[in-house]
Amino acid sequence: MEKYPVKYEESMNTVLTQEVIRYNKLLTAIRSSLNEMLKALKGLVVMSQALETMVDSLFKNAVPDLWASKAYPSLKPLSSWVTDLIARVAFIQKWINLGIPPVFWISGFFFPQGFLTGTLQNYARASSISIDVITFDFEVLSKSASEPRSRPENGCYIRGLFVEGARWSADRHELAESKPKELYTDMPIIWLKPTANRVKPETGIYDCPVYKTLTRAGMLRGHIT
Repeated sequence: MEKYPVKYEESMNTVLTQEVIRYNKLLTAIRSSLNEMLKALKGLVVMSQALETMVDSLFKNAVPDLWASKAYPSLKPLSSWVTDLIARVAFIQKWINLGIPPVFWISGFFFPQGFLTGTLQNYARASSISIDVITFDFEVLSKSASEPRSRPENGCYIRGLFVEGARWSADRHELAESKPKELYTDMPIIWLKPTANRVKPETGIYDCPVYKTLTRAGMLRGHIT
């Protein structure tokens, strides 16, 4: 990671490094356990209880506990989980190869709280103010607009959020009732704007919690160390 050294003015380098470490630990665990399983199936090593449990999980299209314990929260079956993991690794690899992306796929982060905190830190350090007085303001970009090709001057653009039981109305630029037979809808790109001493409007705002999974556990917050 020499290409992305720790820099006071760019917290995203630290965020990327931590994400790479977490994903590498997960991939190492997957690779190691699969190798042991293959050896056991060939009779080269004893089939332990842990390996038997893993084989049973794979047969049932479930994520083995050994992998899940080292991974991010997910409710996906194994096949979808692997597809998602491949997409996540591709997101990180593209970041490494091409530099900090203009739009971040927030669903691709192993630890999204670290990314949110890093965004606040960048603003705090650039503005020479305490991170404790900074929170996010939000702006939903127009669906008709092309995807940004550069990062905003402050904050970040994110994609990958979904709304349950509602939808974003591009015409009215607000939340609206879901269409028939639509339980989940994807949100347009959102601009997270770090703001010092932000005063939340008293009307016209809905405090919408953001969760990592459909179990509504693990709520995302912007300042977690």
